Amino acid sequence: MQHIVEISLAEQLEGTLPPDLDLNLVQQAILAVFASEPGIAACEVGVLITDDAHIHTLNRDYRGVDAPTDVLSFADDGPPSAFVVAGSGPRYLGDIAISYQRVLAQAAEYGHSPARELAYLATHGTLHLLGYDHERGPEDAAAMRLREETVMAELGLSRGA
Repeated sequence: MQHIVEISLAEQLEGTLPPDLDLNLVQQAILAVFASEPGIAACEVGVLITDDAHIHTLNRDYRGVDAPTDVLSFADDGPPSAFVVAGSGPRYLGDIAISYQRVLAQAAEYGHSPARELAYLATHGTLHLLGYDHERGPEDAAAMRLREETVMAELGLSRGA
């Protein structure tokens, strides 16, 4: 089963990421989520690492929230088209946008590394693509948090890492 994770950087971030930041960690986090979920067929996810200004625009335009945020998920949850028949390739699951400025600020706030925060936000966004929603209520929030922490532990990035 092949999963595809496409990662791109917004132009304004080119050359501004620290050289020790491994973007492969984003891919590892997403693949760990897929591996831990039963029945996940081959799928494709796009990831955009951007800044606060860009994610603010996305948040305003797509969610009606006029503020930056740390991560947004855009699931491909539309009905199957009668005109396009899926082949044997991976199913497009959706896109995730992560603000690198929020990564740095939240890592400092929570006392862990930017790498851990980046992996956490990739995990969080992927779980949203799979239907997890912490805003539905306390039970759903607890289920999502458990999945996040399980994946982070599997990556060796438990709290404090």
